Amino acid sequence: MHLEKLGWSSYWERILHETHQTITLSRESTSAGRVVAAHRGWLDTETEAGPVRVPGVTAAVGDWVLIDPTAPRILAVLPRRSHISRKSAGGRTEEQVLAANVDVAILVMGLDGDFNLRRLERFLVVVEESGARPLVVLNKVDLCGDSESQLHLVRTVARAVPVVVMSALRDDVAELLSQHLCAAESAALLGSSGAGKSTMLNALLGEDRQPTQAVREHDQRGRHTTTTRQLIASPQGWLIFDLPGLREVQLWAGRESLDAAFDEIAELAKSCRFRDCRHQGEPGCAVTDSVATERLDSYHRLEREIESLDRRRDGLAEQEEKRRWKQIHKELRHHPKFNR
Repeated sequence: MHLEKLGWSSYWERILHETHQTITLSRESTSAGRVVAAHRGWLDTETEAGPVRVPGVTAAVGDWVLIDPTAPRILAVLPRRSHISRKSAGGRTEEQVLAANVDVAILVMGLDGDFNLRRLERFLVVVEESGARPLVVLNKVDLCGDSESQLHLVRTVARAVPVVVMSALRDDVAELLSQHLCAAESAALLGSSGAGKSTMLNALLGEDRQPTQAVREHDQRGRHTTTTRQLIASPQGWLIFDLPGLREVQLWAGRESLDAAFDEIAELAKSCRFRDCRHQGEPGCAVTDSVATERLDSYHRLEREIESLDRRRDGLAEQEEKRRWKQIHKELRHHPKFNR
């Protein structure tokens, strides 16, 4: 496969040249490739010479990598232009990269039991942090009796982010998305299980590539049908990240991304009486006077989550610094120069 069809450009050619100089490897002994699928313990890559499977989990789907095809192994991961991440599940304070070098993050939400404005706000913060362009897709319009009112609610949350309303079973998905995607761009389908991502992907590919299942009748929750992260070339010339449904999205983001996703709060805050106003009942607060209670409560909830994440990251950084200095002192004690 030609690398241009995978998104290769003069930008990546320049980055590759700089990487070769940094790790002092000859161009003849290496191959550039893109990670197109991630499995447990190994990765599938596509190079100019064809597919290469490499062991390890050192890269994410969408990464451009430098490969030693004879080993085979990954020698370097080229610096990412963007990446979508979340905090790893459980108690660990670690970043989990879901997709790398994403141009457009398509946030898919069903207009059925999947409809959830608070989850959409969380996803918008994730995308703001990623560096990708957000696009909201409201799917299953055929199951919604009042799509106009739902669309109005979404626009109060999405703000300037473009919104597409569709039914992946009935509408021309490619035509609706073509206004927001360019050739060779990479788009990630993000959303909960049951939002209709696999149905959308099948419509784009013109074949039943991914299995689909109906949502559960008693709670309208979806079932996981996609289990592997992969990057798929579409007939339209786009590259589509097919990712498993995300039922839990713990933030791996900073305050700037929160303020960007809730830009009206950041703007109103400039008019608060007190510069350090927390928008929690202080007198003269312009935010509490103008923002809906549910929206402001969501902002505060995400704000507390980010503050907690920052404290944990700062604590880990401090522990690492202490370990580093402890190792330095240990090496100095055993250095001949200091033991004469």
